[in-house]
Amino acid sequence: MHPVVELLTRPLRWLFQWLIALIVLFEEWGWEPLARWMAQLAQLPLIGWLERRVARLPPALALVVFLAPGLMLLPIKLAALALVSHGHVFTGISVIVLAKLLGTALVARIFQLTQPALMQLAWFARVHGWWIVWKETAVAQVRASRAWRIGRWIRRGVVRRVRGWRA
Repeated sequence: MHPVVELLTRPLRWLFQWLIALIVLFEEWGWEPLARWMAQLAQLPLIGWLERRVARLPPALALVVFLAPGLMLLPIKLAALALVSHGHVFTGISVIVLAKLLGTALVARIFQLTQPALMQLAWFARVHGWWIVWKETAVAQVRASRAWRIGRWIRRGVVRRVRGWRA
């Protein structure tokens, strides 16, 4: 690669990796609590019945069900970006955040239900293994960063103040 191109692409690659790592951290932070919240909905008879059906799906159908929420939310996220581009920044960002939370909750719960079937697909099991290694590496890099340590320090201070106000 030409030195000038390398000089220009290195910061972009770094920025992209950190952006992806932050998205992964959000997913990591929200995955379990949102999945637990969605699991509570299974107490409703219809939702419980649907979950039992999803858990028994064969691998190919489990993959379709697993991918469906992300595909269904894509038009909503694109519409939110259109809102932002037309000057409705707060509304657009709110829709994106809400879609991200809902999407993460659905995907997390559906993955819990379909994981045994999905792991029967050899290619999915390989990609999942690669993803876990990549994700753990990215999370470790972010958590080792100075920005992360400063953020944790600020968060601890805020938590102490909130507890002081409550007391």
